[in-house]
Amino acid sequence: MKRPEKAAVIAQLTEQFRNADAIYLTEYRGLTVPQISDLREKLGRDTSYAVAKNTLARIAAKEAGIEGLDETLAGPTAITFVKGDYVEAAKTLRDFAKVNKPLVLKAGFADGTVYDAEGVKKLADLESREVLLSKMAGALKGTMAKAAYLFVALPTKAVRTIDALREKQEKAA
Repeated sequence: MKRPEKAAVIAQLTEQFRNADAIYLTEYRGLTVPQISDLREKLGRDTSYAVAKNTLARIAAKEAGIEGLDETLAGPTAITFVKGDYVEAAKTLRDFAKVNKPLVLKAGFADGTVYDAEGVKKLADLESREVLLSKMAGALKGTMAKAAYLFVALPTKAVRTIDALREKQEKAA
């Protein structure tokens, strides 16, 4: 590859590193072309799965301000650039690797943090954003229902107490 071609590839990779919400590195050795196509399809339109020369990827990552991936950019490495829900992409990669043993999770980068393979698997174990938001909404709804019950219970209890006192005075008189 000539220098201008390398510069163009580095510029393209740098842009992908900058625009991605998360990046996952995998080893793809042993996967067939149909398997890689299947993985790309499962990852969705907002995620790209690309193979690049490690030295060019290292340079592009540094230019994009991402440090800590140098050690894992060795050997046959494919880069997954995720836009959007990166937990869902980690789940897809993890599940695909369970069925297709040649795919190996190597590392990841999300929210300014570099993750090793175990860290990526832990990200994949997280519940999706929608599930977490619905759980939070349910918790808030439950808390609000308890508060409403308490606000209603105090006046009701006061009315019962006053009514009981009134009945007691009527009997005494």
